[in-house]
Amino acid sequence: MDIARVAHRVAEAALEVAYPTRCVGCGRPGELICADCRAALPWIDQREACPCCSAPFGTLTCTGCKYDWETRACVAAWAASRTVTHVVTAFKDERELRLAPVIAAAMATALDEASACPATDGTPRFDATAIDAVVYVPASPGSYRRRGFDHMRLVATALAGELELPLADVLVRADARDQRELGRSGRLENIAGSLQVCQNVAGMDFLLVDDVITTGASLRACTRALLARGAHSVTAAALVRGW
Repeated sequence: MDIARVAHRVAEAALEVAYPTRCVGCGRPGELICADCRAALPWIDQREACPCCSAPFGTLTCTGCKYDWETRACVAAWAASRTVTHVVTAFKDERELRLAPVIAAAMATALDEASACPATDGTPRFDATAIDAVVYVPASPGSYRRRGFDHMRLVATALAGELELPLADVLVRADARDQRELGRSGRLENIAGSLQVCQNVAGMDFLLVDDVITTGASLRACTRALLARGAHSVTAAALVRGW
């Protein structure tokens, strides 16, 4: 008998009694995301999404990116909504870490759908066999100190497991202001020059993951940093495509 495992389960059961699981969307007890909130999630139809920035309904013409992003393709699972905002906030700001595999599963579902849709170069937007490793947009030192964890590392680890791909810790981020405090131009300036690639990535094809794409500043800065160090391509994936 694994005493440590039994003790962990007993502790979890005690916590569930004292602090029962509630839906992060509506507060209903029972599940992290209840059936009603799951049904209301605004899944992006990958057939109609922009292949370059994942904007919903941007497949024919997209004002969000003008098809000039550095990523080979970009896939997001959900459009922004009240429930989606609650999911992201509960995970990264309220430490509901059980959402990490839930978020990873949503992203894996979107990537699977996108595998049947063409990127701008005509190849599938996602092909796990063409990816060498999963990387993630790293938290700034200030965000890490405030939260005590790197939320996207948790998601990237879970997603890498789902896709049976290795995780690569190759990006390092210097301290900067929280991107959520800034507008479009401010985000671009804030993150510019704050990223470094700390390992040899020459010739590699990456899946780069983030939680929310708004202006795309973080994803694009990470992509530029990887490509500048010799990476062959970067495919991006996110949970949410915001505006």
